[in-house]
Amino acid sequence: MMARHVVVRTGKRVSEEVLKGLAEAGASTAHEADGRRGAVSPDLRPIQAGARIAGSAVTVSCHPGDNLMIHAAVEQVRPGDVVVVTTTSPSTDGMLGDLLATSLRARGAIGVVLDAGVRDVAELREMGFPVWSRAVSTQGTVKASPGSVNVPIVVGGQVVGPGDAIVADDDGVVVIPRERAAAVLAAARARVASEQAKRARLAAGELGLDMYNLRPLLAELGVVYVDEP
Repeated sequence: MMARHVVVRTGKRVSEEVLKGLAEAGASTAHEADGRRGAVSPDLRPIQAGARIAGSAVTVSCHPGDNLMIHAAVEQVRPGDVVVVTTTSPSTDGMLGDLLATSLRARGAIGVVLDAGVRDVAELREMGFPVWSRAVSTQGTVKASPGSVNVPIVVGGQVVGPGDAIVADDDGVVVIPRERAAAVLAAARARVASEQAKRARLAAGELGLDMYNLRPLLAELGVVYVDEP
């Protein structure tokens, strides 16, 4: 029986307000706030510097070396979405270039997370269209093989469902399930406030050893201080 390939039309999205807050918090803070969950493999790196985004995922499953389903996904993109692409077996082929990025941007996409390769990097940087990818490659693709859009996929070791929150910046990419995005934002904001207070204490000269009460732990672990003769 032939495998079923689908393009799912869905309205599942994280609210714009929550996404804005997650973008402000950043990927590392969101990761910590979600109990250190959702971090995509650091093999997926940004091709640009300074981009910080958060959007709802439009997921794409492609055959390696074939970007047909990314073209199919363009129609499903809404403003503020992040397109998240995987392949059914490992690939570093350049699945996305500036022409496809132009099409995605016209629909309102704010970035792409790509568990494969990207090409036309200079043009993408000039466009200011952020991409996180596994590789940069001159190798292009064909448009011939079926896949699926807006189904659960695995990217960089993390399960991504359609509509999940994607937070991405210079530190990497984090996936937050749609249902707990608002709770993670609340925890992230509390973490940011706590870090601001700690930053002020450290800037004033207080030692982390004392602020975090680490001296008893050092003693428990058998670390001793000795004075050089």
